[in-house]
Amino acid sequence: MDKFVLMALAATLGTWFVTALGAATVVFFTSPNPKGLNVMLGFAAGVMIAASFWSLLQPAIERAETASKLPPYFVATVGFLLGALFMWLSDKIVALARRNTGIPRGKPNERMHRIVMLILSITLHNIPEGLAVGVAFGALQGNGYGTESLMGAISVAVGIGLQNFPEGAAVSVPLRREGYSRKKSFLLGQASGAVEPIAGVMGALLVVYVEAFLPYALSFAAGAMILVAVHELIPECQSNQKAWPYSATMGIVLGFATMMLLDVMLG
Repeated sequence: MDKFVLMALAATLGTWFVTALGAATVVFFTSPNPKGLNVMLGFAAGVMIAASFWSLLQPAIERAETASKLPPYFVATVGFLLGALFMWLSDKIVALARRNTGIPRGKPNERMHRIVMLILSITLHNIPEGLAVGVAFGALQGNGYGTESLMGAISVAVGIGLQNFPEGAAVSVPLRREGYSRKKSFLLGQASGAVEPIAGVMGALLVVYVEAFLPYALSFAAGAMILVAVHELIPECQSNQKAWPYSATMGIVLGFATMMLLDVMLG
């Protein structure tokens, strides 16, 4: 296997590991605390909203300027709408399957449905992130194996890895809220990052083709994340709003600020 592909694999295994570290934060919850979990759900929503722009839409527009013959705003808009449409159709398919299998409606089932949508959206978000790391390392072959180019690829992997920490928690904490054990919540939370090594290797192998496709993939993930954050997470974290009027709101603000800080600081 090409050394640049191996480097991309190693880097994306590292970003997956950071996702697992974020998912491991669920062990601090000895028992589900409604107020604390509302804050964490709000934090997850803030992370997803910030990531949809700083990690996905903005890079999509920048890459479309050089990798696409179409106007960058058109590429980003099409990808964004397709991502939201995909999640909406997924929602309808899951609801249809539930009706066909005779699973009754009710709040527990609806909450579990939201969790499935959350895991799907963050997994989709991790695919273009893995592609971005793979493209960065695969491009070293064409740009020359210099120290500056290598450090640039490493910085992409480090930046994405740090962003994955709150995303791992964004999956494991809601699962804990639904009554899953800490072990199962952790395992499912870290699994959302398992697609990154696969996507990283694909990006390194097909760097020329992926470079043109990547803007669509980035904006597609952004549309999926925004739909889930606005339609699923934000309403859920507002439960018991009268008892704790600003807990979820402050979680959203902190999540957005944390993700924005990481993205802007790491470039």
